[in-house]
Amino acid sequence: MNDRAETLEFQAEARQLLRLMVHSIYSNKDVFLRELISNASDALDKLRLASMVDKDLAVDTGDLHIAIEVDRDARTLTVRDNGIGMSRDEVVSVIGTIAKSGTAELLRQLREAKDAGASQELIGQFGVGFYAAFMVAERVELVTRRAGESGGTRWESTGEGTYTITELDDAPQGTAVTLHLKPADAEDNLHDYTAEWTIREIVKRYSDFIAHPIRMTVERPGVDDAPATTETVTLNSMKALWARPRGEVEPAEYHEFYKHVSHDWADPLETIHMRGEGTFEYEALLFIPTHAPLDLFSPQGRRGVQLYVKRVFIMDDCDALMPNYLRFVKGVVDAHDLSLNISREILQQDRQIRAVRRRLVKKVLATVKELKTDQPERYRTFWAEFGPAVKEGLLEDTDNQEILLEILSAASTRDPAELTDLGGYVARMREGQTDIYYATGENRATIENSPHMEAFRAKGYEVLLLTDPVDEVWVERVGSYAGKTLRSVAKGQVDLDTEQERTEAEAERERQRTEYADLLGWMGEVLADSVKEVRLSSRLTTSPACVVGDAHDLTPTLEKMYRAMGQEVPKVKRILEINPTHPLVTGLRKAHEQGGAGDSLAETAELLYGTALLAEGGDLADPSRFARILADRLARTL
Repeated sequence: MNDRAETLEFQAEARQLLRLMVHSIYSNKDVFLRELISNASDALDKLRLASMVDKDLAVDTGDLHIAIEVDRDARTLTVRDNGIGMSRDEVVSVIGTIAKSGTAELLRQLREAKDAGASQELIGQFGVGFYAAFMVAERVELVTRRAGESGGTRWESTGEGTYTITELDDAPQGTAVTLHLKPADAEDNLHDYTAEWTIREIVKRYSDFIAHPIRMTVERPGVDDAPATTETVTLNSMKALWARPRGEVEPAEYHEFYKHVSHDWADPLETIHMRGEGTFEYEALLFIPTHAPLDLFSPQGRRGVQLYVKRVFIMDDCDALMPNYLRFVKGVVDAHDLSLNISREILQQDRQIRAVRRRLVKKVLATVKELKTDQPERYRTFWAEFGPAVKEGLLEDTDNQEILLEILSAASTRDPAELTDLGGYVARMREGQTDIYYATGENRATIENSPHMEAFRAKGYEVLLLTDPVDEVWVERVGSYAGKTLRSVAKGQVDLDTEQERTEAEAERERQRTEYADLLGWMGEVLADSVKEVRLSSRLTTSPACVVGDAHDLTPTLEKMYRAMGQEVPKVKRILEINPTHPLVTGLRKAHEQGGAGDSLAETAELLYGTALLAEGGDLADPSRFARILADRLARTL
């Protein structure tokens, strides 16, 4: 070793997270060993893959293993691997900071978590397992050397805000993490982690399935006068869980394997164990999580399926095996007939991989459909967490559109507490109803209070309430379900009257059209820059006006979405509908008839249009002008 040492500060958020770890935010401290072993296993997998890709990399992969070393007198525990190792810069970037999106949100939720279980679930979503070492250690040392490099790096910290980096002239290839353990404390669930049987029990419970041997040298007392001996034992069975028949695997084993591959701390919502035989053999062990990761909608969010070939790890985040809308699915696919040096580019084009992907997707969707039918409570949990992502599949995956529509759920005006599916909506449709009515908006309250809903509420028609951004797109793309057209309450003409009601009201409607013809023409001219037409409304019962689109127009929300993505779309003018029975509208008509077509009346028309925009949650083109006109009018009333 040399003395080229440097003391650095943790990233602010990493420092806060370490503080939470040090002060024991959850009770099950045993998981620190699972996380260190999992990191070591990943490093071994990466070294084997690197040796296949880079034939010039001078490394020995003949005995990849993990070693656990204990010094009871010094009270240290070391987890050592001979894997890929890290460079100095990697140590700083991986351990000195938390390079994950949403870390501030994680910390906020950790502080607000009311119980230990909630805290550990949140931590798991970020895969910050290395930091768990500070729950049981007063000080942590890490010595590492990246494969192919000559020098190594030593990292050391007490978790109190700073860490020390020292460059080493030499170090073993791989990584060794040494924990200077805190004293055992039964009341704080802090066990003696130098005890052989404590370590054996933790490894058996959490890491028995790790594909590499986990070894430990143990001392055996001599019998009679014989001296004590030592032997190296392998603590794990190394049996690939996905290769065992489902009947031989306990649920707890599935749950621990899920936590290993996902770095989640909660049990999965559902486990899918399947095998493909025939021309292309593979095994798959997939999991649907209980909670959505915080980066589910982040462009940098990670996929969750690992690819193995003949039990040899090939790659993380294999996007060729699972579509983007199922990116939350975690697990392993072990293909028997692929080449070990297959690349992402080749995978995208491989016919066998595409066939496996189709089968995996159908199995996941069929599992969700079974949950919906047989376990509605668990399905509701699934949909609340992953529904917005699944609906993206209606845009991406036309082959599975039918089953996606079957598993889709949405809020509706029928019951504020329960979701409905499209099949249930169609079964409840009124006699003669040909359309499935829906409304989109930011939230349920905004939609229910929208003027567009008035006629539907008055007539007792059920309306689907869609509040996810993707809803604006998929309803347009799908168009219909079970022969029924999906129709927005904010588009086109609305006529919910029966034939008899229509006949009885025809005379009144004709009178209104005649009375309002001049006003409609004048308002169309005054508001020509903002609307394409002003017409009488059949959808309003209490509001004076609303703004609607033509049947095939882009919605304002879609316009904003396209522009946010950098796509220029023409500005769509909409239609202003006015309620001929509202006092404001009748007063406006009388004022116009009496020759009041000046600036004051034009401003009233502007206010009417502006309030209609605001009522639907829209944006005013010139908010300051609207506020000034409104203030002037209010002043005149005092």
